Amino acid sequence: MFDYEQVQIRRGARSGFPIIVAIHSTALGPAIGGCRLWRYPDWRDGLTDALRLAKGMTLKNAAAKLAHGGGKTVIALPPGTVLDEAARRDVLLDVGDLVETFEGQYATGPDVGTSTEDMGVIGEVTKQVFCRPEQLGGSGDPAAYTAAGVRAAIDAVCRLWADPASSASPASSASPASPADPADAAVVRGRSVTVVGLGHVGAHLASGLARDGARLTVTDIDGSRRGFAERIGATWCEPEAALRIEADLLVPAALGGVLTAELVPDLRCRAIVGPANNQLAEDGVAALLHGRGIRWVPDYLASAGGVSFAVARELRGAGLDEAQREVHAIGTVTEELLRTADRLGIDPHEAALRRVHDQLAGAGRS
Repeated sequence: MFDYEQVQIRRGARSGFPIIVAIHSTALGPAIGGCRLWRYPDWRDGLTDALRLAKGMTLKNAAAKLAHGGGKTVIALPPGTVLDEAARRDVLLDVGDLVETFEGQYATGPDVGTSTEDMGVIGEVTKQVFCRPEQLGGSGDPAAYTAAGVRAAIDAVCRLWADPASSASPASSASPASPADPADAAVVRGRSVTVVGLGHVGAHLASGLARDGARLTVTDIDGSRRGFAERIGATWCEPEAALRIEADLLVPAALGGVLTAELVPDLRCRAIVGPANNQLAEDGVAALLHGRGIRWVPDYLASAGGVSFAVARELRGAGLDEAQREVHAIGTVTEELLRTADRLGIDPHEAALRRVHDQLAGAGRS
């Protein structure tokens, strides 16, 4: 734990459950990271999760050029625990109490097991929270903004295909009419795209891509989503086949760990850009993708739109236009990263890691 600035473990005064906050770095600014509510065989497994996720948030925020470090909250419930409404409220208030002790150096938002409504409860005892419901003055569900950031990254990849020598499109800094509006609609027209996972973010992405003329194939483990596919004019495929379909773009928008060393030889796409977290089964897969000439935009960059928007609006008090510009700037950052990787002859993940190391070293922490 010596790589971390602060780690606090507290048994909630109201709930009695273990609550962990890990702050990996504040070198680039106050740490941010979601609040995960999960059941673990032992609370120490929750601690391991918090440490891993906090370090990942440092990488995510630095890669997206956000002025924030990385942290994470984990509520470590014992196996089989079922929270009723009162118990859930108690543990969320306990989270708020712990977050408040960091005196502005850490703020939390939703993660696995928590929601925007839960952030509203945490917000009753601390201002260091984001993605609260809109009726409480928050930015609400981040899904549309996460999708907008992914779309900006997709557009960046398509622009590089269209003209490898071109500079970043001026449209990437324009104020969109709505959070899901793309920075550059024309570049996806006619491109073959496979979206794997039609949850909140995947559905936003698929709708926008279909609207802008992409040749779209979609899938989800929930077969009832076929109706959605029909409504947007997309081709449905079965989940087990989706990753191997020939396409310009593969968009993982469901579970992590889907990109394995065993899968790489079977992939028939030119690039992979999606919001699913932890897409690589192991770091070495990024080099394997590079070896096959498949561009992988790191998920921690592509998926940063939601947190970027929420933090800008709720923690910094930015206006709507400014916050949306920050989301769409993910396209410019993506293009810069891919150009750097190409120039150095390395994969984008390695290029991102080098840049983050330089950023932290420049801020006084290597």
